[in-house]
Amino acid sequence: MEKSKILYVNQAMMPYLEEGELTSVCRKLPQAIQEAGKEIRNFMPRYGCINERRHQLHEVIRLSGMNLVVDDHDHPLIIKVASIPQAKMQVYFIDNEEFFKRKSALSDDNMKAHADNDERMIFYCKGVAETVKKLGWSPDVVHCHGWFASLLPLYIKKVFHNEPLFRDSKVIFSIYSSVEQGGIDKKLYNKLLSDNFEEFDIDSLKKPDYDALYKMGASMADGIIIGDEMVDSEMIEWAKSLGKPVLDYPGRDDYAEAYNSFYDEILELDAELAE
Repeated sequence: MEKSKILYVNQAMMPYLEEGELTSVCRKLPQAIQEAGKEIRNFMPRYGCINERRHQLHEVIRLSGMNLVVDDHDHPLIIKVASIPQAKMQVYFIDNEEFFKRKSALSDDNMKAHADNDERMIFYCKGVAETVKKLGWSPDVVHCHGWFASLLPLYIKKVFHNEPLFRDSKVIFSIYSSVEQGGIDKKLYNKLLSDNFEEFDIDSLKKPDYDALYKMGASMADGIIIGDEMVDSEMIEWAKSLGKPVLDYPGRDDYAEAYNSFYDEILELDAELAE
């Protein structure tokens, strides 16, 4: 039987950023799922605070070189890769000199969100999809972690839905509590319109904030995971009101088995509907 393929689209992960609930899950979960017998790929942004020499990042020339359009402007896509030897995993990094050169991730030292996070988010999500196409690797499950990956379910369902590599992919979205202060650029809605989305697809982003992004990711997903215990109870209630499979927060330690079973549940449900 062919191995299930799981694509991890991470907002951040250890050891490239400091430990937290999200970075820890994004580091440990793929290893556990790989050891459980599934095939995995990892993606994250190449934030400027990542020490490329220490972590031995290097550019993948065959995957780099295309331009991605964000708000009607071209931006070169650079793909880098690094290995985590003890986990026998590779991590692909989405990079661009304009979007990811600053020496911080999503916010400054005062936790104030960077003003261009909306465009960085668009670039990252489109960059992951285009790179997976170049790899020629068709994921059974696309698991998106955090608000910075929240637009990828939208792109997969509305832009790449006829792309053979993504046609049968199931999307799972993990909701976490946000620590960034400040909002998302109010022009995000108009920037997404330039990618030919229908207005009703992105109507909830006319007044964008982190809750709106989480709701966008969840509403476009096939399954939802509550990623940490600090997620607002109203957000959890809303997620469950969608009528989709929802995995409650399984705790900080023994989550891998719960996640793996949830993947299988989503895939089995899809198989049953196809019969």
